[in-house]
Amino acid sequence: MNCFKSYDIRGVVPDQLNEDISYGIGRAFMSEVDASAVCVGRDIRLSSEAIADALIQGLCEGGADIFDIGLCGTEEVYFHTFNKGFGGGIMVTASHNPANYNGMKMVRKEARPISGDNGLFEIRDRVALKRYETPVRTGQRRELAARSEYVDFLLSLVDTDSFASLKILANPGNGCAGPVVRALAEHLPFSFHFVHEEPDGTFPNGIPNPLLPDRREATSKAVVESGADLGLAWDGDFDRCFFFDENGDFIEGYYLVGLLARSVLFHHPGSKIIHDPRLTWNTIDIVKAAGGVPVMSKTGHAFIKERMRQEDAVYGGEMSAHHYFKAFGYCDSGMVPWLLVCEILSRTGQSLSHLVRSMKSSYPVSGEINLRVPDPQRALAYVEEACRPLTQRIDKIDGLSMDLGDWRFNLRCSNTEPVVRLNVESKADETLMKDKTSELLSILEKFGENKERS
Repeated sequence: MNCFKSYDIRGVVPDQLNEDISYGIGRAFMSEVDASAVCVGRDIRLSSEAIADALIQGLCEGGADIFDIGLCGTEEVYFHTFNKGFGGGIMVTASHNPANYNGMKMVRKEARPISGDNGLFEIRDRVALKRYETPVRTGQRRELAARSEYVDFLLSLVDTDSFASLKILANPGNGCAGPVVRALAEHLPFSFHFVHEEPDGTFPNGIPNPLLPDRREATSKAVVESGADLGLAWDGDFDRCFFFDENGDFIEGYYLVGLLARSVLFHHPGSKIIHDPRLTWNTIDIVKAAGGVPVMSKTGHAFIKERMRQEDAVYGGEMSAHHYFKAFGYCDSGMVPWLLVCEILSRTGQSLSHLVRSMKSSYPVSGEINLRVPDPQRALAYVEEACRPLTQRIDKIDGLSMDLGDWRFNLRCSNTEPVVRLNVESKADETLMKDKTSELLSILEKFGENKERS
């Protein structure tokens, strides 16, 4: 049962996740979730169809009518769950994990996430014991061919009349984004140039995960060669979208949070904006300047979504390229962000590089650095003690965040492996940021080895 993680299900196929376990997950889901109707979708991985079939069999035998979306993105499951009033939704996907992995993301009514805090581990325990409730009926499986409804909903969230004739380079990474972008393109005045467009579960061009620097080259090069105004790339289930400016330069997700927050506040002045604690200064400054209210939340989609509902926030953003919208059922989307950015580019007439230039110079960042250590909690305690004499403010909403005046950092432990994740930012001083990053790494390297940027 080690495929059950804190927020979702992920594991190697068939050792950790297979058809038998998937069937059990379907039965257990119906024993834990009050749902007479569930929508199910799957990504392009070679194992996804068989896993989805077994899952659906378990759900039907557990008493639910299943609405099968087929090949789709995770947010399409979210959309149909909240838009059609289904009692739950499950996406079969391993997103950006290696090709031999698969997994599931689960939501209940209103697309509220199911995590270790609210049912996922109970589902795990039921699967382990094969302890399922006896259903009063067997459900039916039906095809749900409703992509046009989803596309129309996306388009309703932006002012398409304001769009200029932009040239866009799109790299779906052979994942599931290509068909959706094509469907949207039919309604937009943009010219699209595609690379790695066709969904292909063999991932001939590598696993789509543009958060990794070595997975960005194809998009960056194609932006320059095509003369595009904007470059876009997605992970496998396209719940994350990554941006490249007209020069082919990758834009850190942190700066997109500020850009999108400002855009959303333009339409909803005075609203609350949720952000994570890893990098904060740029977001806080932009939100306050735009008349909004910044609210910090613990990192992770379950925490962000719950906090957005509590605060009635209109937008939430994480530096990891997850962007959440009240108008999209408080869910994260990899399509809404780029549509909003195109609206910004069209409305301002400015390039993406120009729009983020002042953010990058005002708050240079290290990029997330992962360091493997034998005792992550001890490493955090050691860093806290070493930096405490110069620290102006400490918070522990998520890991360790320390404000040292002209620079700050966040250091977090991984939930699944002996790794700490470091993010550093400074106030308009890139040299200071780099120097302090090196100092922190020197401290941390006393505890481990093998640092890698991600």
